[in-house]
Amino acid sequence: MKTLRFLTSAVSLAAAAAALPAMAQEDAAPMATDTPARNSHFDGPYIQAFGGLSARGNDRGDGLRFDTDGDGRYDNTVNTAGGANAFSPGFCNGRARGATPADGCRSDKDGAEYGVRFGYDKRMGNFVLGGLVEGVKSEAKDATSGFSTTPASYSIQRKLDYGVSGRLRAGYTPGGGALFYVTGGGGMAKIDHQFQTTNEVNSFDPQRNNKMVWGWQAGGGGEIMVARNVSLGLEYLYNRYNDNKYNVEVGPGTAPATNPFLIDSGSTRIKGSDKNFDYHSLRATLGFQF
Repeated sequence: MKTLRFLTSAVSLAAAAAALPAMAQEDAAPMATDTPARNSHFDGPYIQAFGGLSARGNDRGDGLRFDTDGDGRYDNTVNTAGGANAFSPGFCNGRARGATPADGCRSDKDGAEYGVRFGYDKRMGNFVLGGLVEGVKSEAKDATSGFSTTPASYSIQRKLDYGVSGRLRAGYTPGGGALFYVTGGGGMAKIDHQFQTTNEVNSFDPQRNNKMVWGWQAGGGGEIMVARNVSLGLEYLYNRYNDNKYNVEVGPGTAPATNPFLIDSGSTRIKGSDKNFDYHSLRATLGFQF
């Protein structure tokens, strides 16, 4: 269903983009006698507000990784005192609903995103080159869970609290009333994490929570001028942030020394197997050119 919703949104975006040239011609017609004003489109500073959808991928094969010996490499298996894999029930992409796989997992959640940007374009004939700085907030959530033989579940969930990025954009404007562009750049984001477990015996101490991380964006879009200084647009972006530092340290709590998390070194660290937090953005923009 998530893939279907994203494809539907993408088709809608493509259909709207296909209509931009005709709309631009209609918009440009009244300004045919106002060449200086028309040639000033997409040339100079502007501000834009935007809103849309953050769509998460399916992340098939996602799970949890473990560092039981304290070497920082997260390449260990958590074993019972008898040598069996304590996480043999497996993992799921999403947030566990209960202590066992039979309870199921909530799927990753798409969500609204919104923000504002400031930019500057330089128009050279029908070509436009510019840069922008953008702030964004997203409600999309990504989670992964594992199940132990206790039975118990362990879930790590993350979401983008806010992001700040800088991008270049380059485009083509046919006749002045519309702009079609590609864009790309880098930035930082504050990723919020939540850990949840049904294990009431061990202690759990989250490490490096809610830190700023680096990432990049790439995509494209289109804009039309609906008034001399006002534009409407549609945009697609792929976003990826390197989120590989958050982990949870599992301690003794009230568990005995034979507890699977304690056997190797007295504690275990848990992190998600996906090193990146990525999502797709589908946006509508409203801009004012100064």
